[in-house]
Amino acid sequence: MHMADALLSPAVGGTMWVFSAAAIAFCSRKVRSGLDDRKIPLMGVLGAFIFSAQMVNFTIPVTGSSGHLGGALILSILLGPYAAFLTIASVLVVQAFFFADGGLLALGCNIFNIGFFPAFITYPLIYKKIIGNSHSAARISIASLSAAVIGLQLGALGVVTETVFSEISSLPFYPFVAIMQPIHLAIGVVEGLVTASVITFVHTIQPEILQHAMTRQATGGNPVRILAFCFLTAALLTGGAVSWLASGHPDGLEWSLQKVTGQTELAAPAGGVHRTLAILQDKTSVLPDYSFKRPSGISRGDTPAAAAPVQGKESGRDRLGTTVSGIAGGMLALAVALLVGFALKRRGQPGGTVAESGR
Repeated sequence: MHMADALLSPAVGGTMWVFSAAAIAFCSRKVRSGLDDRKIPLMGVLGAFIFSAQMVNFTIPVTGSSGHLGGALILSILLGPYAAFLTIASVLVVQAFFFADGGLLALGCNIFNIGFFPAFITYPLIYKKIIGNSHSAARISIASLSAAVIGLQLGALGVVTETVFSEISSLPFYPFVAIMQPIHLAIGVVEGLVTASVITFVHTIQPEILQHAMTRQATGGNPVRILAFCFLTAALLTGGAVSWLASGHPDGLEWSLQKVTGQTELAAPAGGVHRTLAILQDKTSVLPDYSFKRPSGISRGDTPAAAAPVQGKESGRDRLGTTVSGIAGGMLALAVALLVGFALKRRGQPGGTVAESGR
């Protein structure tokens, strides 16, 4: 559901940048005032895990489409909404600048659509209400499925609304929304099942993490080293190897565009802000489309059909590029999230020292 710049006008893209920046500033103040030190390592390893998990597109049967994990709901359940929003924003910034996944003009939209709805709508209003005071397997499953499905529906509606208001793609609202919502319903079901599995695992390993995330209290004396090690290992394995198995089908947004316009990608305006940001992104993206750069700046997604690998069968070079992207990107996401956590924690302590605090 990462939007490209071609869908957006500078006015809409800039407005969503402002909204997302305001949300980041708000969350930063909340985190700075009382983030438990033991949650900071989790921000890093969970950022790495979500980055890697988003590389693995799964096929939606019959449709010819695919989807991938959003991850903001998992982050919200384990970190609380404020640290979760900062973490998913860190992941999306790394994806946009270093891997050309999602446009730079569209970055504000992507942060809002993927991060805001799960963190501040479906987590507090749906997940927490269903869970109540009981983290039983049944409640975790029902809450995760409900929150994930509704969060994806809101995010997909956000994409449609932002695209239509931009008025540069001439996509009609009703046909576009009629395709986007059902396919993201299916993607939301898969995300809900994955979320339930992850949260059930955490509840088995370290149940107090879930309770403290909901109450925004310190995590107590139990270290999170084992849990952090598990997520870091999962991130490296997923990004380094499991990502080879990613579906070759277009994702939900690309598939919807294809159904409405006959194309999975639309051409951006040739000049102005779009061209400037495209040039900037080309310079910053060291591994565009999660692979090595190709001659003359041609990325894997732009490879002519005659030269492209058979769907589901990557060349050795592409697989190596995917592995390097998965590991390097995961470590970048980890570093950025850790940097954000430690920087805010230092600013929140007298004299700039890191100290333990509760709420």
